[in-house]
Amino acid sequence: MNKQPLRGLEPGTLTEEQIGEYLVAHPEFFERHPGALARLKLPHHQRGNAAISLVERQVLVLRGKHATLGQKLHELIENGRSNDAITNRVHRLTRRLLRARDLASTVAALETSLREDFGASRWVLLITNPGLPGLTAQLGPQLRAVPRGSPELRIFESFFESARPRSGQIRDTQRDYLFGADGGQVGSTVLVPLGERASLGLLAIASHDTERYLPTMSTDFLVRIGEIVSEAIVARGA
Repeated sequence: MNKQPLRGLEPGTLTEEQIGEYLVAHPEFFERHPGALARLKLPHHQRGNAAISLVERQVLVLRGKHATLGQKLHELIENGRSNDAITNRVHRLTRRLLRARDLASTVAALETSLREDFGASRWVLLITNPGLPGLTAQLGPQLRAVPRGSPELRIFESFFESARPRSGQIRDTQRDYLFGADGGQVGSTVLVPLGERASLGLLAIASHDTERYLPTMSTDFLVRIGEIVSEAIVARGA
């Protein structure tokens, strides 16, 4: 066997890390020492005390990396499909709202879309600009008008300050205020600000399913929904 010292390494000072780095940097080492490659045996953790060759171990490592990459690719594909589905739902909502001729038909279009496309069991439009033209005639359980400075809205103060959508569980006081006697049946909720800095109010969407609206869900599409609904309310309420 070739007795020459390892190139670039000083004898007597070798560490495991240095040896590993040397072999990676000098793949021709095993070409110069084919006997060493043939004698290398590595323990196989899935076969107890059985040993496998270095080549077999490399194949196993590559298979593991392939499986990991395959899983990541699968997740990317699923995320893409999910995003496409959400985009289509938002598109259908937009088309329905564009076809609405007045505030009443706007509320009806929103009702249809939220229930059919977004899995809403209940929903409420809380308008904090009661002076919006045409609003009073349409007020009801799902369309409510409360001035922004009203004491009863203090429970939403942090939400209005952040003006960002929230999803998951909301406080009991908020749930009961929005959904009244039906609040106990609400499993998860989405709060969407309406208007610039939530100046128009909020849209609350609720589901019986506790897993329907999770805190980890993306809120980008909720921002878009808030913008679309806000524009429709202002345009049809004028």
